Amino acid sequence: MTSRMELSSLVRDAYRGMATLDRFVAASPLPSSLVHLINLRASQINGCVYCVDMHSADAKKEGESDARLHAVVVWREAPFFTERERAALAFTEAATRLSTDDVSDEVWRRAAEHFDEEELAALVVAVAAINAWNRIGVATRMTPESYQP
Repeated sequence: MTSRMELSSLVRDAYRGMATLDRFVAASPLPSSLVHLINLRASQINGCVYCVDMHSADAKKEGESDARLHAVVVWREAPFFTERERAALAFTEAATRLSTDDVSDEVWRRAAEHFDEEELAALVVAVAAINAWNRIGVATRMTPESYQP
């Protein structure tokens, strides 16, 4: 697999805009450990190998366990996640799979039980941002940083 193009050099302003979104999410009240889980789960759903590689490595660098990283794909069945994390992962899945489902009132209510209004707004932006990055990564076939031919 090779990247189709280097988008960051071709559309610098768009990349800067995406970087601004990332800085917002990083400065938001959401803990980085939760943002890593959100980013990893959306990237798994969207099939973005670059983002799965990057976000799992970033989470591991910040102390996330292998067991939890491996279990993100089956978070409903795994005992490793808090109710707050489960609410965020359910929201992430619903907001990522808009073409096949919707963010139901139940998913929204559950998230609202675990996140205050500012955090919930940040969650919406975080999920939107990773989905945009996934679309860039998949469309351009970005090569994972850990890949060594």
